[in-house]
Amino acid sequence: MQAYATLGHVPNAFDGLLTNHADKPCCHQASPSSARSLAKVSITSQFIEESGLWVIDIPSVADETNDHYGLVKAVDDIARAGGGPAQLWIHGITDEADAAAQAIGASAYRDLWQVRCPLPAARSTLETRAFTPADTDALVRVNNRAFSWHPEQSGMTRESLEATMAEPWFNADGFRLYERDGELLGFCWTKVHADMDPVHGEIYVIAVDPSAHGQGLGTPMTLAGLDWISDQGIEHALLYVESDNDPANATYRKIGFRHYRTDRAYNLTIDASV
Repeated sequence: MQAYATLGHVPNAFDGLLTNHADKPCCHQASPSSARSLAKVSITSQFIEESGLWVIDIPSVADETNDHYGLVKAVDDIARAGGGPAQLWIHGITDEADAAAQAIGASAYRDLWQVRCPLPAARSTLETRAFTPADTDALVRVNNRAFSWHPEQSGMTRESLEATMAEPWFNADGFRLYERDGELLGFCWTKVHADMDPVHGEIYVIAVDPSAHGQGLGTPMTLAGLDWISDQGIEHALLYVESDNDPANATYRKIGFRHYRTDRAYNLTIDASV
């Protein structure tokens, strides 16, 4: 989707997005285009015109090339380009990396957890089916109702959905839809990370229409996605969730997910070089 679509603070476990995904900057808030790359790459910085923000992305502090000096250089480069408000993402945060961010004046505002679980999990009680192009308009409507509060995931259009589905990883069979009496009430979108060793399947986006909130659909919708992943012979799953989304995290723990790493976001204002 687009920008580093993030979970916000939801009133209950499944009022909207419970996982995060990223691939392209879009919408109204910037996030690193490489935020969901699971391979180690160097620090990057870019200006996102839609949001007016610079974005600095440190994909893995475990990579020795992503040290404090690399962060300072990225900030210096932005300062020479005129400076401005910036967003910094550090993936796999450590105390040392957090100290380095604070040393340049960055202020942390969000922790995003990657959680993982072994498969198979318990089987879902819901019958779901694969997405088809005929579902596009209904899915856009459900998404936008479920994520009306969300700065990035809201405002989906047919065009933005089709752009994501054009990505090489997209598999319509792994895009699971739940209907009742012909009405779309929820979906669980999965993504296979074939480049990981071992291969992992991701719960990429999960949503329940507001009309069905409080009906206990969140857990079986998640399990439906895990069922599909497991049925492909994949034995490991992951997803991203806000660290303070207590209801969602409680549900994921019951399913079998455990914290794997924390990605931390910071706000930062960079002065222009004189």
